[in-house]
Amino acid sequence: MFPNRGNLNVIIGVVLITFGNIPRVDINQLEVLVTVARERSFSRAAEVMKRTQPAISQAIRRLEEEVGEKLFDRSSKDGTLTLAGEILYNHARQMINLRHHATTAIAELKDLTFGKVTISANEHTVFYLLPIIAEFRNAHPQIKIEVHRGVASRIPKQVTGREVELGVISFTPHDESIRALHVMTDELVLVVAPTHRLAKKKAVSIRELGDETFVAHNAPSPYRQRVIEMFEQHKTRLNIAIELPSLEAIKRLVQKGVGVALVPRLTATEEIRKGSLKGLTVKEMKLERRLNVIYRRNSELSHAARAFIETAKRLSGDSN
Repeated sequence: MFPNRGNLNVIIGVVLITFGNIPRVDINQLEVLVTVARERSFSRAAEVMKRTQPAISQAIRRLEEEVGEKLFDRSSKDGTLTLAGEILYNHARQMINLRHHATTAIAELKDLTFGKVTISANEHTVFYLLPIIAEFRNAHPQIKIEVHRGVASRIPKQVTGREVELGVISFTPHDESIRALHVMTDELVLVVAPTHRLAKKKAVSIRELGDETFVAHNAPSPYRQRVIEMFEQHKTRLNIAIELPSLEAIKRLVQKGVGVALVPRLTATEEIRKGSLKGLTVKEMKLERRLNVIYRRNSELSHAARAFIETAKRLSGDSN
């Protein structure tokens, strides 16, 4: 974990109050103090730090000048600390430990043994993320993955507003501050129950669907509008009798034979594979959806987010 910034400030504050002009003291001087006190000898400290004994003595003298107090009892030959030296020694050890914890935590971020990636996706695009999450977790089990449910039109704003690092959308945003990485192409598929009269077919025409009851998602989208327009062009009635807010609920009703539905193929892949739904192509309807992973163009992504993007590119077969 990262060190608590409040704790670090308290430590520094106590040292500043105790020793006045301490701001000029650097961490290297404190390391010399700690090493001499631990080894109880200037000469052994010099050996440990691979420096000359005069250099060690000079560092301690400079530190004493800057804090305005003697830190070692010169009458003793075993590196005995004065009271002021003990106070500074105790705080110096804490500061050195905090620096070690901070640098270790940063290294863990780079090594992907610690960290988090935040992503926004809607009900459709989250299906695309599932195999990537599984692959990514296999490679980096210590990284936390947070997927926020977003509205497609707002996901780019979540990314630019730094609410999340990555977004998954089915359109290309018109925003120069966002980079869009095309990861796959999805399409609309007509799903019907295995017992439906059309279930044995692989493709149907729009005119064959004039008597069907459609179950549809109630969220407006460009694809829904295009479907409506295509039915109008073919002078065929589109009977949307049931509207639901969930793709999972839509698929359940279709499985029960209540109606048919046009859904992104990606969201019904598992049901089609298992045979609980049948997927048909509508001959006149080639509606593809390009899925993009988006992120801020000129911002530094976390190591976890970059690794997640590389996993997405690898699974999509994109070598760029």
